[in-house]
Amino acid sequence: MSEEQFTLWQALLEERTGMTLAKERKTFLETSLHIRMRELGIENYDDYYDMLMVGDSGSRAMEWSTLVDRLTVQETSFFRHPDSYALVEEFAQRFLDDRSDGESLDIWSVGCSTGEEPYSLAMTVREQFEAHNAGDYYGITATDISMPTLSKARKGVFPARKVEQIDPRLREKYFEKLSDREYRVNSLLRDRICFARVNVLDLQKAPMRDMDLIFCQNMLIYFRRWRKRQIVTRLAERLAHGGVLVLGPGEITDWQHPLLERTYFGDALAFRRVSEQAG
Repeated sequence: MSEEQFTLWQALLEERTGMTLAKERKTFLETSLHIRMRELGIENYDDYYDMLMVGDSGSRAMEWSTLVDRLTVQETSFFRHPDSYALVEEFAQRFLDDRSDGESLDIWSVGCSTGEEPYSLAMTVREQFEAHNAGDYYGITATDISMPTLSKARKGVFPARKVEQIDPRLREKYFEKLSDREYRVNSLLRDRICFARVNVLDLQKAPMRDMDLIFCQNMLIYFRRWRKRQIVTRLAERLAHGGVLVLGPGEITDWQHPLLERTYFGDALAFRRVSEQAG
């Protein structure tokens, strides 16, 4: 891949997804593209680029989705950042203590990847609702840009090496063992999560509004500093009054919003909406 070709692919990825690919990741891009091109019987990068730019729109969209899935790092885990989930647990407790009859807790997992994050959130919240005898008045919307990734997340099937790291009580309660190599999330969690495709560059089109909790971790690392601020600002606007935005520690610095104040809990990075509108 020439420098000119690499620059072209960099620009295409950033334009369509907002993701930036540093020069140091040129080899990663070459390898990922080559594997996909070999599957399609395409011999050079320019022909593959042209395939994504011209032709049938439906085919282009499907192929683009497949490529984004290949280029997005998806290695994640359940309860990846313990302090963030401890904060969610406390938030759920406070919500249940203060809520009106029948009020539902609405959660949004942004950049949910293969599902470990929303299922971890579901376990955390359901444990609190069960402890308060509060029924199932909660729901989680989990979004990602990649359709293949969302398909994996919906199935809720995970390698044993990942599930066996979960607290044994939770594993026994929320997973069924399919084999020595795989577990599947049971319906107690799957029924509370709606998976949907959302590109964070188009958050103004996203239907989510007045969310009680927005959880967005390990996604902002793909974006330039100005884009991170833009994304987080748009997420903040979709919080309900009193709602909390939880980000990955260190993923954004020197950011503030007139509607929000910083919430301090361990080393979690979180903000609470305290105003209805700016000013």
